[in-house]
Amino acid sequence: MLILHDLEPYHWAVAGAGIGVLTLVLLFVLRRRLGISTGFENLCSLVVKAPYFRRPSLAASHGWRLPLLGGLALGGALSAVLGGGWAPIWDLGMFDAFIGMGPAGKVAWMFAGGVLIGFGTRMAGGCTSGHGIFGMANLERSGLMATLSFMGAGVITTNVIYRLLVGV
Repeated sequence: MLILHDLEPYHWAVAGAGIGVLTLVLLFVLRRRLGISTGFENLCSLVVKAPYFRRPSLAASHGWRLPLLGGLALGGALSAVLGGGWAPIWDLGMFDAFIGMGPAGKVAWMFAGGVLIGFGTRMAGGCTSGHGIFGMANLERSGLMATLSFMGAGVITTNVIYRLLVGV
């Protein structure tokens, strides 16, 4: 069941097929690579004047990547509206039960996590969508290595947190 409104989720293969079609269209029709972290760079370049955000390759991708990001946000909003609405909550389940730091602490944890994700994305030369979806679809060695690293780190981190720290 979905968390919101007890709706039945679509089968996972529907989303997988959609991502596959998007990847193929980007590759064969538009000659573009899927990657959300670069999209974040596109957004930052609209307000940050640093030379890193002024490079020609980034500016050249505004015409298609910004609409893609807008479509992602619009699709999420549309899904929420059609699913019966959306309301933000501060209840983080197990986090609250075992760590529980209040709203300011949760924001601090999320900020720290975002910084670590951003660092890892730059260190790996792309995000999970770029490497895991597009890189793997193109049989790129860097995509395989990055995806194995992401998945391995996720399995290890989850086991450390839930088995050793939480005792689940």
